[in-house]
Amino acid sequence: MLSSLTKPGGFNDANFRELFYPLTVAAAALLVVAIVFYNVQVRRFHRHPPLLALQEWLLWTALCVFGLLLIEAIFHFYFFVVLLTIVIGLATFVWVRFFYFPPQISVYNAQLRRARSLSQVKYRTADATLRTRKSSGRQRRRRR
Repeated sequence: MLSSLTKPGGFNDANFRELFYPLTVAAAALLVVAIVFYNVQVRRFHRHPPLLALQEWLLWTALCVFGLLLIEAIFHFYFFVVLLTIVIGLATFVWVRFFYFPPQISVYNAQLRRARSLSQVKYRTADATLRTRKSSGRQRRRRR
């Protein structure tokens, strides 16, 4: 018998016994993991703007998807809404990670390689880092 709090097609523990608790716990755990992962990666990549942008996109996607899943579980949304959230969220994760940011990251890597090779050419010899004095017609006197 259904209680007055459960909808006939709602995503709750009465209608989806095998899915409700594992999906809710997984959404909460993945939300915490995404926040911790973002904090670790931001400290690691703080000098690389495209990688920071990638981490921010992944964080906000995780907050939206896993937060929505928790809200849908609390308020017993219809299961097709939960399923639609999962499909769109996973598609967004794949698009961000494998289609949107790889071209930007490859351009940034090429820029870093170019800058590194130019600095290696500039400082190829050990004497390149030493200052040389310009010799003029007359020598300077040293003050004592």
